Formats: sequence, structure tokens, C-alpha cells
Amino acid sequence: MTRITAITSGKGGVGKTFVAANLAAALARRGRRVLVLDADLGLANLDVVLNLFPKITLHDVFTGKATLAEATLPAPGGFHVLLAGSGMVEYSRMTPEVREQLQNVISEVAPKYDHLLLDTGAGISDVVLYTISLADDALVVVTPEPTSMTDAYATIKVLATTQGRRELRILVNQVRRPGEGRAVRQQLQAVVDRYVNPGLDGAVRLSLVGEVPTDSAVREAVLKRQLLLEALPGAPAAVAVAAAAAQLPE
Repeated sequence: MTRITAITSGKGGVGKTFVAANLAAALARRGRRVLVLDADLGLANLDVVLNLFPKITLHDVFTGKATLAEATLPAPGGFHVLLAGSGMVEYSRMTPEVREQLQNVISEVAPKYDHLLLDTGAGISDVVLYTISLADDALVVVTPEPTSMTDAYATIKVLATTQGRRELRILVNQVRRPGEGRAVRQQLQAVVDRYVNPGLDGAVRLSLVGEVPTDSAVREAVLKRQLLLEALPGAPAAVAVAAAAAQLPE
């Protein structure tokens, strides 16, 4: 059975794509077959993080110019990727055509892998929410900053009320001290308990997958367009991402 996990965030700039790529590498190291699908269809940047220069993207698949096999690329770290094009305004809205194409792509590729990670856009647009609806699990990446936590809460509330999700996973990035991730999860859970759960048929529970410390090695790897787990596997952030991967359901 393929486990499909949507990796999302309430706002941009929290390291969502960095987390998705390095989680994929960590899962591959555990012997899993992994595909990352860049589901931020209009503002894709997974290719930048992985230093890939694709000649074929999901846009070509959607328009019938290429096959899925041709668009599926090996990535550093031992996993595969399906990359999206950047600046494609036609993918800023979830049209019936895009909905059908995305669903067809996921249905076709999923059986070939143990883990399918969907690197969504940020926020709660219809494109992002539909992409998450296709996943078994939703992993919300958040930082300890107040704006990130506010937007993460908004995302959690929408997923709970519109998709009926009662279990959501949290990964806290850029923590400054041990235990800060637990504190962020507790704060988010307290707000959910107060403002969301009373109106639902079942309580929403947030589980902490991991906390990734602020680490200069992350910036160094990103600037070099390298996977942190490949370039500096012993760095504190790399160790934390690997530990988070071990917490994901198989």
C-alpha cells in the first residue's frame, strides 16, 4: 500500500520544500521507494532545491506532450521526483481539467512507490486544499513565529471542517531551543480545542512528528542547491529530519 502524505503550510517561507525533499531522502535511506510530486503547480521550486534542470514537467504531461515515465526523474538522495513548471498562471485555480489531471497522475504513479509526498503550495487556496484531499495524511510545517502559527491554525481549521480530518501531523521547523516544537504543538492544540473542536463531531488531534533546529548548515545547503542529508548528514537539522521520517506511518 502506498502512503500518500501532503506536506503543506499556512504561509510560505517556513521551509516546506526543504522538509519535503530531505524527508524523501531520509525515507529512501530507510529502504523505502519514494516519489515527491511538486504540487505547487504554478510556483514550483523543488527543482531549485534539488539542483535539477528538467526538460519535461507535469505541464507537459497535462498537455499530452510527454508521458509520466518521461517526466519522472531520479533525484539526489535516492528518490524520484515529478516536477511542475513555474509561472504557470493556468494552475493558480483548480479547474475541472486540472483536478482530473492531478488525480489521474497520482492514481497512476502511487502504486509504484511506498511513499508519495505531495509538496503543496502554501495557504488554503482551492488548488492546495484539493491536493491535500488526495492524501492519506497531512503534515503541516510551521515555525515558532506568531504569523506562521496563526496561518498554521487557519490551515488546520479548514482541513478539519472541510475535509473531516481529525488527525493532523505537525513538524516545527527553525526551533531555537529543545522542546520549542512541543510548545508550539501544545499552543496550536489549545487553540484548536477551544475554537474548533466544540463544533465538530470528533476532536482534532495534532501529533508532533519532529522539531528541526535553526542550523546554519541548512542555509549553506540551500545556497549550494544540495540536499542537507547528502551534503551534511551529521548536521543537527539533518539528524532531526531523519528522526521525523522515522515517525511517519508506513
